Parts: sequence; structure tokens; C-alpha cells
Amino acid sequence: MKDYIEERAIQIANYIIENNATVRQTAKEFGISKSTVHKDVTDRLIQLNPSLAAEARKVLDVNKSERHIRGGLATREKYLHQHVC
Repeated sequence: MKDYIEERAIQIANYIIENNATVRQTAKEFGISKSTVHKDVTDRLIQLNPSLAAEARKVLDVNKSERHIRGGLATREKYLHQHVC
């Protein structure tokens, strides 16, 4: 079981880096919770592969800093579509 979790943590990090993915997108892709994605990248992966963990963390930090912009755009789209209908 431990090997599976370690392998999953590495796969998650690679997915995040390759796809510039958010925690939510990654959780959906792997069928796990957002908190599990976060724990795999921040806790487990640092022990397994610190450089990979740092690279994945950079992507997640950028996504987090842009989160409020994406939310605003989604809200804007929602209300634009409501007025058209």
C-alpha cells in the first residue's frame, strides 16, 4: 500500500507540472480529494523527491495566485449567459 501512495504522489506531481493543473483538476483526474492531492505534493513528495516537489509547488503557487482572477471571469461568464437567455 505504501508503494502505491508513493507512486501516486509522483504521478500527481508529474501531472501537475505537465498540464499546469490546479489541485481541483488533479483531484478530479485521479479520483481523489483535493486534500489528498495537497498532502501528496506537500508532505509525501518532499521526502521522496524534493526537486520534483519544489517544481510542482511552483505550479500550484502560480495557480493559487491567479485563482481570484479565474473566479471573477467565471462569474462574469455566468451573468453574461443569464442575460442572453
